Formats: sequence, structure tokens, C-alpha cells
Amino acid sequence: MDVIEVLLPGVGLRYEFVNHEGHRIGVVAQRSGEFELVVYPRDDPDEAHPVLRLTGDEADALAEILGAPRIAERFADLTREVPGLDAGRLEVGPGSPCAGRPLGETRARTRTGASIVAVVRGEDVIASPGPAQRLHVGDVLVVIGTREGITGVQRIIQG
Repeated sequence: MDVIEVLLPGVGLRYEFVNHEGHRIGVVAQRSGEFELVVYPRDDPDEAHPVLRLTGDEADALAEILGAPRIAERFADLTREVPGLDAGRLEVGPGSPCAGRPLGETRARTRTGASIVAVVRGEDVIASPGPAQRLHVGDVLVVIGTREGITGVQRIIQG
């Protein structure tokens, strides 16, 4: 899919693409930090009909909601394409010695060779968490590595 980026002097940037039904859709990223989703009618490609306005935080939340399933799909695709690479999901349980502690203290990648590539906390996805990211009871960790590496991370998280 081609996404066209258009500079809007004094306003910001507009990104637009044509969806599978032939509708031209635009997202205006304003300099103020707000976003506007617009649809262009087929009979007048210069007239934009606003669909909704979002603050920066609302746009981030929507991107996470729309992006989370795609991240999982991409990891699944990757594990099918690379022999010996697996993906796992591990939950931080109430008895975990890692709950409340920074991810870096687990030394999971160093100890197992597997990487924690995302933390799912409720409806939020923290992609590529850094070592300072604190783990909470109920967090679901997305782990990429060998089957043995994922099992090793599970042992670390469970204690």
C-alpha cells in the first residue's frame, strides 16, 4: 500500500492512502500535536470530510490498539520464516520474584539468549521495553528466541 506524505505549511503533515474499497483516507498530523482523520469524496478529491479529531495521547492509544495485533502477527510470521526461532507469551504471576522490579534486573537475554520484545499490560502494549521498564503482576511478556531460551525466561519470571 502506498502512503503519500504531503507537507501542509503552517499546519503539519498529511498522510493519505486509498483503502481496499477505493476510498481516499487522510490523517493530518498537526503541529499542535493533534490529529484529524479525514475521508475524501470520490467526486471531489480536494474536499476533505473530517471523521474525527484526536489529541496526541488519543492518537497514541489508537495506534497501540490497532498495532498490537499486527505486532503479534509479524512475530508469528517471523517465527515461521526462521527455523529454530519461536515466540512465547509469559505472564508475570503474583509469586514472581520479578514483579515490581526493572526488566534489566532479570538479565533474561544475557542468561537465555531470548529477548523480551514487548510487554502487554491490560490493553497497553509496550513495544521494545527498555531495561528500566518495571514489570507488574499480570503483565504478559512477548518473548522471541529458541524454545530452550523461552523456557529459560519462563523459569526466571516464575522464580
